[in-house]
Amino acid sequence: MIEYILVFLGAAVPALEIAIVIPVGIVRGLSPFWVILLAFAGNMLTVLLLIFLYQRIEQWYRSRKGENLTGESKRQLRGRKIMDKYGVAGLALAGPILIGTHIAAFFALLFGASKRKTVIWMTISIALWSLVFGVATAMGFSFFVKD
Repeated sequence: MIEYILVFLGAAVPALEIAIVIPVGIVRGLSPFWVILLAFAGNMLTVLLLIFLYQRIEQWYRSRKGENLTGESKRQLRGRKIMDKYGVAGLALAGPILIGTHIAAFFALLFGASKRKTVIWMTISIALWSLVFGVATAMGFSFFVKD
């Protein structure tokens, strides 16, 4: 039971996220269904908190970086490029692989996306990538483990 709680908490941590937590949980022998579901829930919870607390987080970010944000970081440039070319959907769908779900949600809002669109596309993205990571790991792992 504690391992499933750790999956939920691990997926909620921005540095770990679903790309790491789901494969590790499944390889450790946990149920792929519950790993996928709990990782999705943990990651989604913190992304939703970030979206709904965006104004406060942005104020903190600007005070930390200074009101004059001279130059963008590599992540910001990558995020802006994706956002300009593909919109919120592209940023949300590419986020888990390129910059992380939490950063993708923050950048979408920072670059002018509505909270509603960001919630919808982040939910779709996290659900899709959770399934991809989970199914790929379960199928790949079972391919190498002989009964």
